[in-house]
Amino acid sequence: MSKINLGFDPKEIAELKKECKEENSTFIYVDDEEGDYLGEGEYAHIHFVGMRDGKEVIFDAVVYTLRLHHSSLVYEEAERRVMKIYPLFVPPENRDETYQANDEMDEEIELLIQEFIEEIEENEEVKVAEGVEEEKDFEYGIGLDVYLNVEEIDEDVLEKFVEEYTTNTLKFDPTMYSFKSDDEDMD
Repeated sequence: MSKINLGFDPKEIAELKKECKEENSTFIYVDDEEGDYLGEGEYAHIHFVGMRDGKEVIFDAVVYTLRLHHSSLVYEEAERRVMKIYPLFVPPENRDETYQANDEMDEEIELLIQEFIEEIEENEEVKVAEGVEEEKDFEYGIGLDVYLNVEEIDEDVLEKFVEEYTTNTLKFDPTMYSFKSDDEDMD
């Protein structure tokens, strides 16, 4: 039996619209633990109401700066390379209560990850462009991962995104970008 997606429920939609009206905004922020380590101003998790197939629906959007998106992809690639060398390495996000720490190996791996990150950035192996990824089989409404080439994700950026997304006027910059951790962005 499939679970009911409350993001399509008219009562939930009415409640979100009411919250938005009270906040005088087109969206509301969603609190989640993930944002605590992602970096201030580089990410926001929001809900807003839009249309899909002629019906109102709640969009659950996570909006990232392009720089943060790039950093995440670079880190994932560095982890993949480390796992080829250390097949027993378990990335921190996959560790559970059965994980046995090996401080010496973990320290060595951290240094190797940093080396790989520097190499990947130096060679501009990872390039990213603005865009949106939609997840229709989502637990609440329709999930969106949004990548914008802005310095900071603030209320103005979010209001502009929601307005353009809900009116089908959103245009993304197709330019591919590569970033360096300590330098300004490079084309």
